[in-house]
Amino acid sequence: MKFVLSSKIFKATVTEANLEYKGSITIDTELCDKAGLWIGEKVLVVSNSSGARLETYVIPGKPGSGVICMNGAAAHLIKAGEEVIIMGFTLSDKPIDPKIVFVDKENKITKIK
Repeated sequence: MKFVLSSKIFKATVTEANLEYKGSITIDTELCDKAGLWIGEKVLVVSNSSGARLETYVIPGKPGSGVICMNGAAAHLIKAGEEVIIMGFTLSDKPIDPKIVFVDKENKITKIK
């Protein structure tokens, strides 16, 4: 068994960074659904802007809003305006084809692979 990529939101723009929240990443639930990410799922977030990498979990954002909000301590590492890749992984005994959601600068879906 190996952990393999199962979901990816590619080149999303962080819309908010909220130090006061207790932790996690808020993601537009429409993006979550299209990428196959679950609420509460552990994700790896990588900033293309700063190079920061962190693991956190998904909390629901308003569908269609395009919200990508870094919450709590993660807001120190990845700030509003940064470009990120959000990845989910699954434990599998065989290769899988990940769902990849491509978005524009407003986090609107441009393509799904």
